Amino acid sequence: MRLLQTSLLVAALVSPALAQDGPSIAAGVKDAANQMAMYLESTAKAGKRPDFSKPPISTLFGRIFDSQQLAALPPPTAKDVIWIADWTSAANRVGKSILYFGITQPADPLADAPAIKRNMSNFEDQQTIAMSFLIRIAARQTQSMFLFMDQLTPEQRTPIREEGFKTARVGAAEIVYGALITIAQGLKPTNARLMSAAIRDTTDVWVTDIFPTDRQQILGILAKAEEAARDDESRKNLVTFGDALAAAK
Repeated sequence: MRLLQTSLLVAALVSPALAQDGPSIAAGVKDAANQMAMYLESTAKAGKRPDFSKPPISTLFGRIFDSQQLAALPPPTAKDVIWIADWTSAANRVGKSILYFGITQPADPLADAPAIKRNMSNFEDQQTIAMSFLIRIAARQTQSMFLFMDQLTPEQRTPIREEGFKTARVGAAEIVYGALITIAQGLKPTNARLMSAAIRDTTDVWVTDIFPTDRQQILGILAKAEEAARDDESRKNLVTFGDALAAAK
């Protein structure tokens, strides 16, 4: 709740003009992400546990993963691709820094599995906020990419661009897949609701984005996530997404 209040405070302090200025927002997020990275690194070296509950860290965290600021932006355009990518990259970097807190980089998925699992448990609330935000910003980035590709002439749709677009679509779908795995492994009910709501709210984007060849794999893990969800709201959110994806042409 405190993180949400911080996010609202930051949004309220931003001028109306800036609230519509994506590149300026992304630049501010990159700066906040750099400060957050330094904090996490110094805290780990000191053998302490990061405290996300009070300023300035709560303010930095709220600025990076500000879903309300994202939602307040005008509808996506083809021109958003670059600055949305900057915001996404900064948010993803901080999310990974929290997940791999105290782990010598590069992390080894096998050798460091106990530490990663411990971090996921210790920082479940922060990871949920981060992943829910990444789902939402990935959806907006996907919309921008589709618009960008649609405005290109046939000559401009080169094989390199087509391949890059395909890779980006797969990467966006992997974010949803990863979120479903996290829900399937068990989350607090509040966190399951938050993450499943992010998936539900962006369903239309994923129905368009996810390739038919990938749908069954995602529906498979979705079924496990539904079983793991411990409240009706989370299950309803997941069922809404699943029904739409299963009915996609």
